[in-house]
Formats: sequence, structure tokens, C-alpha cells
Amino acid sequence: MLTLQSQKPARVVREFIPLSEVMAEPSVDVCLRYCGLATELFISIRPRASGDLPARAATLMDAAAAILRQHQAAILQERIFAHPSAIEALARARAHSFGPLQDPVEPTWLAVPENACGPISGIQIHAVTGCGIPTVLSIAGRPCGRLLCKGPLQYLVGCNLQADTPQAPACQARSMLDKSEQLLTRAGGTLSDVARTWMWLGNILDWYGDFNRVRREMFAARGLLRPDATGNLPASTGIGIGPAGQQCCAMDFCATLGQVRPRFLLAASRQGPASKYGSAFSRAAVADTPAGKTVYVSGTAAIDASGQTTHLDDPRGQIEDTIRNVRSVLRDAGSGEQDVVQAVVYCKDARVEQLFRREYGDLPMPYVLAIADVCRPNLLFEIEVTAMPQ
Repeated sequence: MLTLQSQKPARVVREFIPLSEVMAEPSVDVCLRYCGLATELFISIRPRASGDLPARAATLMDAAAAILRQHQAAILQERIFAHPSAIEALARARAHSFGPLQDPVEPTWLAVPENACGPISGIQIHAVTGCGIPTVLSIAGRPCGRLLCKGPLQYLVGCNLQADTPQAPACQARSMLDKSEQLLTRAGGTLSDVARTWMWLGNILDWYGDFNRVRREMFAARGLLRPDATGNLPASTGIGIGPAGQQCCAMDFCATLGQVRPRFLLAASRQGPASKYGSAFSRAAVADTPAGKTVYVSGTAAIDASGQTTHLDDPRGQIEDTIRNVRSVLRDAGSGEQDVVQAVVYCKDARVEQLFRREYGDLPMPYVLAIADVCRPNLLFEIEVTAMPQ
């Protein structure tokens, strides 16, 4: 069994626990955030090297299950990034390792190319303990959401929302957005309560314009996007990773239902509003969550204040500009790099991945890395982060 360091909880305490000190493989990072009786756990697990697939899958899932059991924690959101050839082995290992830790909501299984560490890119879990068990919500008989109530706060997550049948990509996008609204309605909320979305868009470069049109139309119809391109838009990632299976796109989200709605940063000091060039999302959102305030920084790339890509054909320049932009957004949201509890690094191809691992792999954030197209052909790198400032 894994043994975590312990610390006497204060009212609000934050700590990183690098389990790699007690495990040679895989690399596991856990961040705990305490507030009263509630604790939020952010778990990031990634392999260090390739190897036997069933054994590797079992090791990763055993690590995740051990952490959840130790803290008696319930899953809120869970994502698994892997090559399609590894999904079956991971699903078997998860069922064996998790046992009663599972509820009917499936993880968001995301199909990505192999990277330098093999067919499994990583696992990310957001879990909670000390404030009850989330209620599972279903749409059309499919469990796809969890609702956690803590006093006046209702925290809702939507998981792996996607179309029921194969359709044109734009129709699938509308279907997943419709399902997010249905789930919100079930919980007594609206789209204006959504703090953060993750849009998993396979073959993004072929239809990102259509996706943006569908999202803009829906957000405008619901009053989130105004005619002057301002509005209360959720933070978001739209990345070239599709769900495992037949559909081309899927969506996750989190929302805070109650008296205090999320605060949105439409622009940041280094970047203007994405809505000015056709994308309906904010650079960041700040929301109440079970153990305090959470800052959600959207997927961020090397884009300047005018909306132009910087450092064309220069992976190093784009990586460094992206990191500067992320730090700027965190600062504008009242947070910092030291507060990051979870991150995803997206590299366009193996060349960018190799550069990142060689020169920036010690980035002081708990992250997983996936190879994926970014939303423009000339963008080579993107980072998203979640932070919980003290």
C-alpha cells in the first residue's frame, strides 16, 4: 500500500505529495486541499517508460486506487489518456483495482498517439472526501454526471458527454452541448453556472471552425455571449483529442450551482479575448469548489494580445511563450505557479515532445503529457492548468 506524508490540517492547507519518492514507477503526484472537513484531491499519474502493457496498466490503476482508498475519497472527474490499443487493458485493470471505488459513471477515455513513454500517456482524477458522496445523474439512462452538495454549494460535473449515434461533427458538437444543458437542468442549474469546459475534438483541424460556430450560436442564444463579443464565458480547452470509440467529440464540464456564480476573466494581461477572433471562452474562471476557491486556466498557447500566433515554426519559442502566458493568467486570477494542482501539457508531435521533456520536463506542476493537434495548424504546444490559491 502507498503511504502518503501527513500534515495536521489547518482550516486551509495545501500540500504536494510526490509519490515517486516511494515508487520507482510510475510518476504519481497528489495535491490535497483542505477546508474544514472537506478535502479535494488532485491525482496525476503518468508512466516513466514503456513496458509490458498489462503490467503497466495494472501498476497505474493500483496506484490510483491506493490513493483513493487511503483517503476514503469519491471520484468527481476522471480522465485517462491512452492509445486505443491500450484502452482494453486499462479498463480491465481499472475494474480489478478499483472494485467498489467505482460508481456507474465511466471515466472519460481519450484516444491519443503513443508518446515517448509508450501507449499510456496518463491518468488524472479529481476526488473529494469529508463532505459526502456525490449523487450520480443520468441522461437518457446513461450515467454521466456527479452532483456534490456542501452547504449552499452544489458542485456539478459532467463526464464524457457525447452524441448517441455517429453524425456529422457539427451535429455531434451540438448534441454534446445539448446534453450538458440537460444535465444542468436536472441539477437545477443553467449554462451560466458552468465554470470550465473541456472539449475533446478528434481531427480538430478539419472542423474547428464548425465547432466554434455551434458553440457561439448556443452561448449567444443563452445570453452567455453578447453581440459585442463580451460575456460570461466559461474557461475551456478545445484540443485535438477525440474520445475512444466511434464518436468524434466529447465534453466534460464543471459548474457551481448556488448563490455565488463563477467569476470569468475574458482577457489576460498578455492575451486579449478569444471571443474577438471567433472562440467563445474566457482565459480563466474562478469558482467556489468543495475545499475553497479554484482557478481554471483555459488551454493556453503562444497567442499574443491581438490573437496572432507567435514564434512560427519555433517550438522552443512557443513553449516559452505559452509558459509566460499561463503565468500571466494565473497572476491575473490571483494565483501563481506554486498553486497549480493539476495540468495537461499538449505537444503537437514527437519533435515538440522531445524538446519539452529535455528542456522543460521539470516544470514545477503535476502534469500529464499528451500528443495532440492544437486548434491552429501553426500552434505546436498548449498547456491547461487548475490551481487552488491559498
